[in-house]
Amino acid sequence: MAALPAQTASAADCPGHPDAIGTSRTLVVDPHAHPTIGTMQYGKTLPLADHEVVLTFDDGPLPKYSNEILNILAAHCAKATFFLVGSQAHANPEGVRKVRNAGHTVGTHTQNHPTGMDRLPFERSKQEIEQGIASVTAALGDGGGLAPFLRIPGLRRTEEIEEYAASKGLQLWSADFPADDWRDVTANRVYELAMQRLEKKGKGILLLHDIQPRTVAALPRILKEMKARGYRIVHVVPATAERPATPTEPQQWQLHPASEVVATSRWPNIPNFAFASGPALPAPALSNLDWHTSNLGAPHRGRGVPLPPVAPWPRRAALLPGTTLAALPAPAADVFKMPESARLILLASSARRAAPVPQARSTEVSSAKLDGKSRRQGRAAAAQAATTEPTAQAPRGAASATAAKPAKDGKRTTRVAGLKKR
Repeated sequence: MAALPAQTASAADCPGHPDAIGTSRTLVVDPHAHPTIGTMQYGKTLPLADHEVVLTFDDGPLPKYSNEILNILAAHCAKATFFLVGSQAHANPEGVRKVRNAGHTVGTHTQNHPTGMDRLPFERSKQEIEQGIASVTAALGDGGGLAPFLRIPGLRRTEEIEEYAASKGLQLWSADFPADDWRDVTANRVYELAMQRLEKKGKGILLLHDIQPRTVAALPRILKEMKARGYRIVHVVPATAERPATPTEPQQWQLHPASEVVATSRWPNIPNFAFASGPALPAPALSNLDWHTSNLGAPHRGRGVPLPPVAPWPRRAALLPGTTLAALPAPAADVFKMPESARLILLASSARRAAPVPQARSTEVSSAKLDGKSRRQGRAAAAQAATTEPTAQAPRGAASATAAKPAKDGKRTTRVAGLKKR
């Protein structure tokens, strides 16, 4: 890194500004290797260490405010990346050259800054990108200095735009956190949002705009507070044939890579794995599975149930080879014989369970008839007792109305309550 012709300034190298935050280092990136960055939309970002910040500004140049932003950055010896609009560059080419001559990185932000590029036809989006690059390149003049960095207005990218940018070697920039300075908020609110979101992320790409008066008012306070909290500014430039990309590991492109103590964080460092090709191990013998249970019969001193004695089965058994089929003996005929008495009991039980339903019903009817007859006989006997009681109390010699009369066949007949009983 010492051989790189990058402009790096620390606070000590910023004359007249002892409180300057400076630029801690320069990061060289290859757009072909990493075509998209920024965790607001993508799964990876720039390979920054903890408390490292990349400053980015959109929508310029606008002389009234862009020049003030450049002066603030110069007072802090801080380098940033500017994404310039083509129409703005065409109207103010001197402002484009001021950005380059101050040592900042110059990227593009389309030609006319359409707010809904994700809804435009792809050919129109493609035209916006190409015209923006052409306008900024023309404004830079013979000195050149345009970086292949592109940011879509409003971050409204599509898959077609991403594929087109990658085919042209453009690195598509999103961001890691904004400060909402394009909204109608106060400068103090811009400062609060920038620091709150930076503290939450711990590092990353900060999205600002160099055409807003609130950004001009908030930027000095943001840089001062960053230094007070131990943050460092990183300047990003594209790789070239003379300036190779900064060596990095894949996990460094994640906002919060896995800790070094986690095994997965070290796997990419192992280029190949050695696989064993030795012979297959033999199957374990049954004797290897023998348990030493001689102490199972010992008395148990707790309240639980004592363990049973050692099982009587043999500790070793002869196993037949896997290719040998063992012939099992056929069961003897007497295994299936049943005693004669048991057969009779089963047959009798089956006969009782299989009694015909009509016979059971006729039995129920007969029982009902007998029960009714018994009730009638009981009522007749009660009536006879009631009729006989007055006769017993009548005077002697009185004739009874119910005196028994001799029957013609020699049998005595008695009438009780209209019933004839013999």
